[in-house]
Amino acid sequence: MIDKTTTKKRYNILVMVFITVVINYLDRANISVAAFALRTELGINTEQMGWVFSAFGIFYAALQIPGGILADRIKSRFFYSIILVLWSLATLFQGFINSLAALIGLRASIGVFEAPSYPINNLVVSRWFPEKERASAIAVYTSGQFLGLAFLLPVLTLIQDSLGWRGLFIVSGIIGLVWAVIWYFFYRDPRDHKSISESELEYIEKGGGLIGSKNKEKEKKKFTVNDLKQAFIYKKLWGIYIGQFCLGAITWFFLTWFPTYLVEFRGLDFVKSGFYASVPYLAAFFGILLSGFTSDFLTKKGFSVEVSRKAPIIIGMLMTIFIIGANYTDDIFFIILFLALAGFGMGLASIAWVFVSLIAPKENLGLVGGAFNFIGGLSVFIPAIIGYLVADGDFSPALIFIAVISLIGVLSYTFMVGKVERIVPKENV
Repeated sequence: MIDKTTTKKRYNILVMVFITVVINYLDRANISVAAFALRTELGINTEQMGWVFSAFGIFYAALQIPGGILADRIKSRFFYSIILVLWSLATLFQGFINSLAALIGLRASIGVFEAPSYPINNLVVSRWFPEKERASAIAVYTSGQFLGLAFLLPVLTLIQDSLGWRGLFIVSGIIGLVWAVIWYFFYRDPRDHKSISESELEYIEKGGGLIGSKNKEKEKKKFTVNDLKQAFIYKKLWGIYIGQFCLGAITWFFLTWFPTYLVEFRGLDFVKSGFYASVPYLAAFFGILLSGFTSDFLTKKGFSVEVSRKAPIIIGMLMTIFIIGANYTDDIFFIILFLALAGFGMGLASIAWVFVSLIAPKENLGLVGGAFNFIGGLSVFIPAIIGYLVADGDFSPALIFIAVISLIGVLSYTFMVGKVERIVPKENV
């Protein structure tokens, strides 16, 4: 009998990943808070601002597969620390720019350096957690993006109100630099963690945690073109890739245009908009926790993986379609209600990373995670498209556009993913 209560170091690691995700999304979303003041000072129109919003995601998406390959081959302790330092410096330097070109360049740099972050997150959780706890763990660390935004948006709004948009970027960058040092000194993989008990290590490994071989030389594997091929030849992988793109569309709307929607289209006071903007994120936070823990609960109760893992995501994608309801009311209560329902659905659907850890070939987990985030990251063009859709000041076409993409996500998970099981390439059988 394994004594799994001897140590619970995996939960300490989960807290560290959670905090890293909060900082990750802080540096993605602070531009949405700064956008109105920044546009006014630098004379940037909506079409140009759409490309500023998209600059991060274009390079973030483009570097996903290389980032995933590197995540498979470089120690997470070292690699995460380095990219944290680099994207935090790029964030900080935004506080000193005076041109559109410099702003786009720094946003692109943040995209480059954040690209490996989610493949690393998924690798860390896949190493530290058995499969029956995996959805809950993914829900907890992914909730960091929503909880962080829910509580940080009002704080960021107040920081900008006090220090200006330049001060907002400088403070954000300093936070990331401090956390990079903490990650390097405290994170270790399971076999390298000095204070983990043998019983916890055994519990994780027997439960399907990918803690790795004791023979470290055996784990080293050269990347081949066939590895890349394995990430793109399976229909079930394309099902989750397309689904992630569709989820990304609504996520990018909230990360970029949402505060502008409230201030310019709905006429809210800037500071008040920061508090209203936090409501959908708070709804998403509760949605993803409910999704993750419910998914693991159903798994432990013997429900099929197709029901326990797919159902929360499909229901969530259906709920995001509620965003269209905001087009049919001018009452701020109902506007925020519809957006909160869409946010809750966004949260329910955000455990999709569990499919990467359950389906991807073991030896290419980071690569498939990179491909998953690459296709999902192509949704970064959504803010640019929205910039053109709202050029006349009307956001209604943009919300219809988001709802249609959400419906495509429902169809993708329903008809393409199929049976949820680990892919074993033929040459490995």
